[in-house]
Amino acid sequence: MVAQRLSVIVPALNEAARIRGALEALAPLRRRGHEVILADGGSADGTPQLASGLCDRVVASAPGRGVQMNAGARVASGEVLLFLHADSFLPPGGEEAIFNAIKNHLWGRFDVEIEGRHRLLGVIAWAMNLRSRLTGIATGDQAIFVRREAFPGFPEIALLEDVAFSKAMKRRGPPACLRPRVRTSGRRWEARGVLRTIFLMWRLRLMYFLGERPERLARLYEK
Repeated sequence: MVAQRLSVIVPALNEAARIRGALEALAPLRRRGHEVILADGGSADGTPQLASGLCDRVVASAPGRGVQMNAGARVASGEVLLFLHADSFLPPGGEEAIFNAIKNHLWGRFDVEIEGRHRLLGVIAWAMNLRSRLTGIATGDQAIFVRREAFPGFPEIALLEDVAFSKAMKRRGPPACLRPRVRTSGRRWEARGVLRTIFLMWRLRLMYFLGERPERLARLYEK
């Protein structure tokens, strides 16, 4: 058994096409004594069944990333919680990097690399990483991790729960900004249109900081 245990919490909703690959990539962590929890938000495509045997526990919850991640955290047994999207992959040595960072920080995140065909995706990732270092705000794509005893829970809001969580955690200390890159899919950027998504996300963030309700932001995001 490991001296410190990592609980990897993967929120998922209708991820049948990629959940096996995501969980199989975490198998080495499980072999070293760490824990992987799938937090399913009511998938209708068999995601929980496909995950069975590839994780330590499947937790059912209402949909919504904040709700799902909190449900996973409630049953987690590790000293450190890591929240990893179903289309994201940890960098080599990610486990060691987390435990080294958590010695001096309550929480942190990785840099991100967005995979896809569009050339702007590399620029977007660079800008996300730089903005996060300057502001101390992490996004879910960056694989947020936190000491279990310091975890306040994610705000259970319709959108931007990662931003709200970061703002709350910043009051307690700055994040560890790790340079190894989490690989994440650019599928949503490319499906929606990369430039359109850039402008949409900046608009939503601005509206959020100006006090707009997350429920309205979620409706705009889904249009």
